Amino acid sequence: MPWNKQDYPVSMKNLKPRVRHKAIEIANALLDEGYEEGRAIAIATAKAEEWDENHPDGQAAASSNASSHSASSENDKVSARSGSSSKERRHSEPVSSSKSHHNIHVVPTDSGWAIKQEGTSDYHSTYDTKAEAVDAAQEWSSKQHIRAIIHNQDGQIARSLKS
Repeated sequence: MPWNKQDYPVSMKNLKPRVRHKAIEIANALLDEGYEEGRAIAIATAKAEEWDENHPDGQAAASSNASSHSASSENDKVSARSGSSSKERRHSEPVSSSKSHHNIHVVPTDSGWAIKQEGTSDYHSTYDTKAEAVDAAQEWSSKQHIRAIIHNQDGQIARSLKS
């Protein structure tokens, strides 16, 4: 189900509107690419925040880009269907570049909480409480300059921490 400005994941509610709109755009593209919903939200949030850091003077640029992006959005879909190269496909960039960021996740386990690196199935370390795992993840993400994505007990993304 595609998200929009009025209906979006609850984990995006505290984002600045400009960042939230970008995250929604990226998340919808990732869903179209076949990503699982929770992973799409995490990647989209991280990428939107990164985008915001790299495009700080956004008010004028955001409004002019919004109109030009909606026109090019349909072209991107057509390019994707016709098999154009990934350089021509705007929404391929967040997916491929996300692999270079090695995010870490704080996730629930049967016996407590664990930290795992994005893209791996093994736990890096385990903890009895979520607070311990979050503290360790925050320290690790700060040292490595990576994002820590914190999940709730049900596996949904609660928030992300950036060093």
